[in-house]
Amino acid sequence: MILERHPLRLTLSLFLFLLILWSLASGHYTPLLISFGIISCAFVVLLSWRMGTLDSEAMPTHMLWGAVRYVPWLARAVFQANLDVARRVLSRRPDLTPRIIEAPTTQKTDLGRVLFANSITLTPGTVSIRVHPDRIVVHAIASEAAEELLEGEMDSQVTRMEGLA
Repeated sequence: MILERHPLRLTLSLFLFLLILWSLASGHYTPLLISFGIISCAFVVLLSWRMGTLDSEAMPTHMLWGAVRYVPWLARAVFQANLDVARRVLSRRPDLTPRIIEAPTTQKTDLGRVLFANSITLTPGTVSIRVHPDRIVVHAIASEAAEELLEGEMDSQVTRMEGLA
């Protein structure tokens, strides 16, 4: 594991995250239900702590500020890819040139590689097939999408979000 464990910070951040998620999902704010929410969130945190799953990959607080930059970038990339795929599919002569490529990865952790692979799959026109420590096998519906992925902008964005570069 490259990242250190910070049990107190991770425990508190998991508790706050669960409490916020519970309060948004619940929508009921009576004292009894709020106390049940606090108790259930504390119980989940206790179970996570006892199982030894509270580490920087389970609760990646170190990526929070990087995610604030990355999520809008990814949303823009998904929107542009949506337009490209729609244009290709709806045209009278679809310009589809499917390719399988191996996109190099620069992430240092499994979590970083998983985020990169998921980002590829979220982007229309590309699907991650297999993740290796140094590359991801990807199917792209068009050569242009494959070339864009090989340029490495998404890889560098994820690595920057990972915070270890």
